Amino acid sequence: MAISVRPEPATLLLLLLAAMSIPLALSEIRSMKIQSDPRPIIPLDEFGFTHTGILELNVSQIALSNPNPDLDLSQLGFFLSTRDAWFHVLQQIQDSDISCVLQSRLVKIVYTFDRKGQPNSFSTVFSETDPGQYTIVFANCLSNVQVSMAVRSSMYNKDSATGGRDYLSAGTAMLPQIYFLLFLVYASLAAIWVFVLRRKRQTSFRIHYFMLAVVMLKALNLLCEAEDKSFIKRTGSAHGWDVLFYIFSFLKGTTLFTLIVLIGTGWSFVKPYLQDKEKKVIMIVIPLQVIANIAQVVIDETSPYGRDWVTWKQVFLMVDVICCCAVLFPVVWSIKNLREAARSDGKAAVNLMKLTLFRQYYIVIICYIYFTRVVVYALTAITSYRFLWTSIVAGEMATLAFYVFTGYKFRPEAHNPYFVVADEDEEAAAEALKREDEFEL
Repeated sequence: MAISVRPEPATLLLLLLAAMSIPLALSEIRSMKIQSDPRPIIPLDEFGFTHTGILELNVSQIALSNPNPDLDLSQLGFFLSTRDAWFHVLQQIQDSDISCVLQSRLVKIVYTFDRKGQPNSFSTVFSETDPGQYTIVFANCLSNVQVSMAVRSSMYNKDSATGGRDYLSAGTAMLPQIYFLLFLVYASLAAIWVFVLRRKRQTSFRIHYFMLAVVMLKALNLLCEAEDKSFIKRTGSAHGWDVLFYIFSFLKGTTLFTLIVLIGTGWSFVKPYLQDKEKKVIMIVIPLQVIANIAQVVIDETSPYGRDWVTWKQVFLMVDVICCCAVLFPVVWSIKNLREAARSDGKAAVNLMKLTLFRQYYIVIICYIYFTRVVVYALTAITSYRFLWTSIVAGEMATLAFYVFTGYKFRPEAHNPYFVVADEDEEAAAEALKREDEFEL
């Protein structure tokens, strides 16, 4: 006897949209192990096909919790769907036009279990000639049936000229070249900064050398990312480059946030020490960066099929937001301290000149965080799948602008207004402040 159930549209929507909200999903050859999973919809991966797209699917170790031979196995299977098609499928289910996703003509059926010859395995090759951004999904329309299986998926586009395989999604195939060009840009910036530090030894602080380390780590991170994507593009596997990418991503993220905290506190520029609350911010940011990087690895390596994938995705976003908020506190503290102290003595009055610059830096940090965390994700959502690389470029250009702004504002110059100033400058600033008070009265 066939047992079927119509899944709730809201549940189906959340499950599939979770997969379709992956920013710039970079597909490769994936191996997944599904164990006793009762979900009606299991998103597996996302890919942008050209008109020469191929999906190779190998499924083995198939086991159902209900061994009833009368089960309608056509209610179990894999399909491809675009986001637009999926919304129409939900409408069909809600209107009772269909009782199972696999019955809809709007999705592209890859394979249903009633077709398999062997009892616990099958292989199939599916050609996709309609370009688009597709999600491969497993559907289980049988109630009280849990599915276990090992899935190996391989999605790629064939080069019509050479016949070779491109395992990067259509919208991200240009990323290896883009990342390598960005590596050259940051390597050039590092070389320029070394030249500046050699010429300005007398006015160089320890934080200037810390800035150099941040730029070098960013360059190495981009080089590893370029190699990582290059290997995936050709072979479907990163061949270990992803490990180096994760390492340098962690180091780059940690040092960048630490640098923002140090600049925001005035360390090495205005004062040679950190207060206890400022040290606590650094001690909070570093562990959070560790958690964020672990979450990012889990997201990248497991894909949406894991039951806890959405949870890890939320953890990563939450920790990233916390880190971004935490680095703002030292800048706010510096602005507050400068404002309060500016009325007391000449030295503090000079610091009032720095107040405007700290405000500028605070605004730039806000803009950088907002653009890279909000605008870039919005661009990813609204951009055509063929031009997903543009959102990557937009984010990297914003990051580059932030690095250049920081380096320029805090360059080792004798009269840089961020630095400790001379006594005569203090007296001049105090006199100016006095005149300002008289004018207000």
